[in-house]
Amino acid sequence: MVGIWASVIERGDKISSSLETYLVGGSVRDELLHLPAKDYDYVVVGSTPEEMEKLGYRSVGKDFPVYLHPKSHDEYALARTERKVAHGYRGFKIHAAPQVTLEEDLARRDLTINAIARDKNGKIIDPFNGIEDLKAGLLRHVSPAFSEDPVRVLRTARFSARFGFRVAPETLKLMSDMVSNGEIDYLVPERVWQEISRGLMENKPSRLFSVLRDCGALAQVMPEMEVLFGIPQLEKWHPEIDTGEHIMQVIDYAATKNYSLSVRFALLTHDLGKGVTPKNLWPSHSGHEEHSVRLIKDLCGRIRVPKSSRDLAILVARFHGNVHRIAELDPITIVDILSAVDAYRKPKRFQEFIHACECDFHVRSGYIDKTYLQAEWLLEAFNVTNKVDCGAIAASLVRIVSDPARLSNSINIKIREARIEEVKDYVMRSSIS
Repeated sequence: MVGIWASVIERGDKISSSLETYLVGGSVRDELLHLPAKDYDYVVVGSTPEEMEKLGYRSVGKDFPVYLHPKSHDEYALARTERKVAHGYRGFKIHAAPQVTLEEDLARRDLTINAIARDKNGKIIDPFNGIEDLKAGLLRHVSPAFSEDPVRVLRTARFSARFGFRVAPETLKLMSDMVSNGEIDYLVPERVWQEISRGLMENKPSRLFSVLRDCGALAQVMPEMEVLFGIPQLEKWHPEIDTGEHIMQVIDYAATKNYSLSVRFALLTHDLGKGVTPKNLWPSHSGHEEHSVRLIKDLCGRIRVPKSSRDLAILVARFHGNVHRIAELDPITIVDILSAVDAYRKPKRFQEFIHACECDFHVRSGYIDKTYLQAEWLLEAFNVTNKVDCGAIAASLVRIVSDPARLSNSINIKIREARIEEVKDYVMRSSIS
């Protein structure tokens, strides 16, 4: 860790030499875990906004005094305390002053593993025994003030997904209390999506949802997910039976493949419709695809999911079952799926669509090492239909159709017909088992 400070000096940081500065938070934690540190955050004790600006630091904090170093652009925050004045993560009154100590600043942090600091000489400052919790693989709150910020429930669950740490019983109790007393209800949509999306990109995303379930928060932030646990499925297709557990296995499998956020979110939501199947129809879930589409749209609107992730999730929910049964489909349906996925104009999204279908297939018992022939077949159907000369078709029709609206419709019909013929020819030459 001393090397970090040395590199700061090497790149010309003589500016902060007069300041009492400490490296804090995630970079210290990750270094102690022998993980690569991404961002370096610093706390400055005993200084003022005027002094920081005089030294050339640029103020960037809207709600509290945070400054960017004029050369390195690392973040430097004045030591501060905070007092709860309203509900939600914005409901705090910040107090930053030269008299605020490092320990007081660390005391306002969420977890002990994030409340460790190092000084310029490499000395560890660990007033809340964060190192012991790192060694024990434990997520423990620093103080009862943890319960004042509902985002900390999501952050704790995300850290469990990242590090595989368990939540201390007393911290889980505090999180449960935050759910029961309504503090969790003050989460804003953007922060919910921010933490959920980051958790999905961790090594074991299922742990995020496990922790949220354990404290009761999942039912509040994503009730569509909570209801899936305990809902059975047809054993023929899902030997693991439970819908919720199937979803958890699928997102963890996608993580092992290092697939994109859009793929992981699509897998998280692809079976949401099974949550509204009447009990008397279990374990069958006929028509759940369209129910999933409706629920995905509602969920994405509520927590502000980006359009790219929303659109892929809708496509996977609607068509993944058809892809699994592609050998039973007629050429018209196959061409219509390719068009609906917009495979010809958005090949990257088409590849993500196939990745999602593959993950859903492979997590089934006994299927992990099998080749997903359906993907190969769909890709080849795309390849043969992509050879259709759309330009030539358009040019031939321009000469005989003068009305622009009729022309566009005629071109689309002829292109579709040509693609269907290509698939018919491919089906005659191929088979899928």
